[in-house]
Amino acid sequence: MASKIYQALKRRKRNDQSEGSTELSRCLNLFDLTALGVGATLGLGVYVLAGSVAKTTSGPAVCLSFLAAAVASAVAGLCYAEFAARVPRAGSAYVYSYVGVGEFVAFVIGWNLLLEYVIGTASVARGLSNYIDALADKKIRDTLTEWMPMDVEFLSSYPDFFSFIFVMLFTALLAFGVKESSNLNNLFTVLNLATICIVLVAGAIKADISNWKILPESIPEEYQSAAGKGGFLPFGVSGVMAGAAKCFYGFVGFDSVATTGEEAKNPQRDIPLAIVFSLFITFLAYFGISTILTMIWPYYLQDPDAPLPYVFEQIGWHTIKWIVTVGAIFALLTSLLGAMFPLPRVVYAMSSDGLIFKFLAKVSPRTKTPLLATVLSGLLSGVLACIFELTKLTEMMSIGTLLAYSMVAACVLVLRYSMDPDDKKIEEKNPTREQNFLKQIFNKRTIHPNPLTQKIVSLEISLYFIFCFVLSAFMTIFEDDLYDGTPWLMIVCSILGAIVIVLLILVSFQPTSNENLGFSVPLIPWIPGVSIFINVYLMTNIQKDTWLKYTYWMIIGLIIYVCYGFWHSIERTTAVETGRISKNPGKSEKSNAVTLTH
Repeated sequence: MASKIYQALKRRKRNDQSEGSTELSRCLNLFDLTALGVGATLGLGVYVLAGSVAKTTSGPAVCLSFLAAAVASAVAGLCYAEFAARVPRAGSAYVYSYVGVGEFVAFVIGWNLLLEYVIGTASVARGLSNYIDALADKKIRDTLTEWMPMDVEFLSSYPDFFSFIFVMLFTALLAFGVKESSNLNNLFTVLNLATICIVLVAGAIKADISNWKILPESIPEEYQSAAGKGGFLPFGVSGVMAGAAKCFYGFVGFDSVATTGEEAKNPQRDIPLAIVFSLFITFLAYFGISTILTMIWPYYLQDPDAPLPYVFEQIGWHTIKWIVTVGAIFALLTSLLGAMFPLPRVVYAMSSDGLIFKFLAKVSPRTKTPLLATVLSGLLSGVLACIFELTKLTEMMSIGTLLAYSMVAACVLVLRYSMDPDDKKIEEKNPTREQNFLKQIFNKRTIHPNPLTQKIVSLEISLYFIFCFVLSAFMTIFEDDLYDGTPWLMIVCSILGAIVIVLLILVSFQPTSNENLGFSVPLIPWIPGVSIFINVYLMTNIQKDTWLKYTYWMIIGLIIYVCYGFWHSIERTTAVETGRISKNPGKSEKSNAVTLTH
C-alpha cells in the first residue's frame, strides 16, 4: 500500500510540446514578454530600494550589492530559461516540477506560487494606494479611518477600497484579453524606463565622486553612530552581502514570463530570451540608479522611504522630483499588472491537470483567457488588499518564490542527468545489474545515462539539499561569529562547504542527456547548484513566525490535494483508463517513469 501511494505521488506529467494544443491565445512576441518581465520586476523598488539599502546596510557599495543580487538572480533565471525551452506550457515552476520531479512536489510548488502571486498582487495594490494617498497628504486614510475603523489586531486600521478598485480594474483588463493587457503593460513599462533614463541623465550632471570618499571624521556627530566607517565600504564586505540579500528581492518577478508558455508565439525561443533580457535591463536600471543616487547625496543622509524625490528636492530640481513621482506611479501600475498576470495562469494549469477544482480551467471562447480563474483570483487579491495589513505577510511571498527557484534548479539537474526518451538500446548495452553502485559514483566512463546513474544523481542532489540547509543554518544563526572569524565555526562551515562542493563534483561525474534543447544552462551542475544554495540560504533568514503562517497555508493546500487533487489528477485518470495502474500499480508506474519525465 505504501509503495502504491509513493508511486502515485511521483506521477509525472507527459511533456507534450505541441504548440497548437492549447485553448489560450498565442499572441505574445519577444517584446511583449520582455516588457512583462521588466514590468513585473522593476517596480517601486527602483525608486526606494537603493536609498534604503545604501543608508542602513551597504553605503555607496549598494551598487555592488545589486551586482551580487543580479548574479544570484541570473543563475535562477538561466534555470527557468532552460525549462521554458524544454516545457513550453502555462504554469511556470509548477509544470516544470510536474514534468521533472512528480505530482506531489508539483502541487506544493504550485500552491506556493499561488501564495506568492496573491500576496504580491495585494501588497502592490496596497502600496499603490498608499503612494497616491501620500501625495494627497493621507486624506484617504484619515477619512476612512474616521468613517469605518477596523479595530482588529491583524487587520488594517481601515478598509482600503482604493486598492480593491485598482485590483478589480486590472482584473477586468486581464479578463478582456491577453493582448490588450499586454499592450497596456508595454506602455507603462516604456514610461517607467523613460523616467529612469531621465533620472540617470539628470543625476549624472550633479554626480560627485567625493560622496564615495567621505572620511569618518567629516560625518556629523548625530549620524556617526549609524554611518559606519565612511568611504565606499562604510559597512564592510558583510554590509555588501547583507545588502545583496535585500536587493535580491528587487529582481523577483521575472518568473512571470515563464507562465506564458501557451500564449507566446514562439515559447521555446522567446521565453528564455525574454527572461535573460528582462533581468539584464533590470540590473542596468538598479545599478545605474544606485550609483547616481549615492554620488549626488551622501549615503547617510538618504531618505529610506522616497530617496529619489528627496534628493532632487534637496538640490532644488523640483521638475525632476515630480517626474520621478509620476514615474513611480507607472512603476507600481506595471508591478500590479505583472503580479496579477501569472496568477490565473497557474490556477489554469493546476485545474487543467485536475489538482485543484477543474471548473477553474474553463477558457472563454471569445477572449481566450481563463475567465473564471482570472475573476476569482482578482477578487481574492482585492479583498486581501482591502482588509489586511500586509507588511508582516510579505515574507510569505518570499518563501514561495525561493522554494520555486530551488525546485526549478533541482529539476534542471534531474532532467539533464536522466535518460533520453528513446534510449532503450543504450540501456540494453549498459545493464545496471552488472554495475557496482559505489564504483559508478566515481566512474566517468559511462557515456549515456541509465537507471543506475539516475538514482545516483537523485541521491546526491537530495544530500546536497540537506547539507546546503545545514550550512545555511550555521551561517544564519551564527552570522556575527562567522564575520568575527570564530575558529570552531570557521572549521565547521569549511567542512560543510567542502561536502557541498564534493557532492556537486560527484554529480558532474555522471553522464548527461544528449537531448537537443532550444536553450541549455551552461556549466552543469554548478549554476543550478549555486542557485539552490543561494535560495536555501535566503530561506533560512526568514523569521520563525513567517514560517508558522506559511505552515497554515500549506496545511490548507495539503487538505485540498488529499481530498480532491490526488483522486482527480489527469495523470491518474489516464493511467486508470489505459490500465496502467489497474492490476500492478507499482510496476506499471515504474515502467512509464522515463516516458512521463520527458
